[in-house]
Amino acid sequence: MLYRSIVIVISLTALWQSIVWLTQSPPFILPAPIDVAAALITNAKLIVFHASVTIFEVLVGLILGCFVGMITAWAILQFHAIRSWFLPLLVASQALPVFAIAPVLMLWLGFGMASKIAMATLIIYFPVTAALYDGLRNTDPGWIDMARIMGASKHTTLKYIRLPSALPSFGSGLRIAAAISPIGAVVGEWVGSSSGLGFLMLHANARTQVDLMFAALIVLAFFAIILYFSIDNFVKRAIFWQADHVMEGT
Repeated sequence: MLYRSIVIVISLTALWQSIVWLTQSPPFILPAPIDVAAALITNAKLIVFHASVTIFEVLVGLILGCFVGMITAWAILQFHAIRSWFLPLLVASQALPVFAIAPVLMLWLGFGMASKIAMATLIIYFPVTAALYDGLRNTDPGWIDMARIMGASKHTTLKYIRLPSALPSFGSGLRIAAAISPIGAVVGEWVGSSSGLGFLMLHANARTQVDLMFAALIVLAFFAIILYFSIDNFVKRAIFWQADHVMEGT
């Protein structure tokens, strides 16, 4: 895995440098990898400060989005009235562009971290809710019938049958949430903020410091990759039987 990652990074860097050489792009259009690396080293403290803000927003949003999504999925499964009214509303809400929601959240929650955390929470909420709900409702009916015959309560059935059965679907939702979680925070920082990688990229672009903008973008991408593979590793450990099955099939 490490070897593959190194090869990918080297290949992409070589491709990037080749494009710079072939197109002769000026630095304010497409800086060379060495210029971006220099900007990353020179502005290391500045980037670390803004990265810490964005990482905090993303992680808190991820936790809140998963928590609220799990509760919502359970409520939709348990209560027919919620399912018939709320589920169509939940699906329709995803048609709203993220950029359209961001200014409203800024107006309600201000330009601080709260609005960015809310953005990250909202963008994570739907895939987690939808994935877990699908997993819970698609539990093998035979297992549910067996639990009823043995006198198991709804709580016991949920804990020992529905939730374990829904874990693969929930894991897929978590992977999607990890991949898209930085989007909400960064979009919120673009709309209005005083810190964060989105803020840094926006202001670096306005000052034509494109090398710094690329450096911030690379840090953001690196964090997103680490977050995704961390959650992917956690999911594989939690659903070890599925991971073993996939490995045997490859």
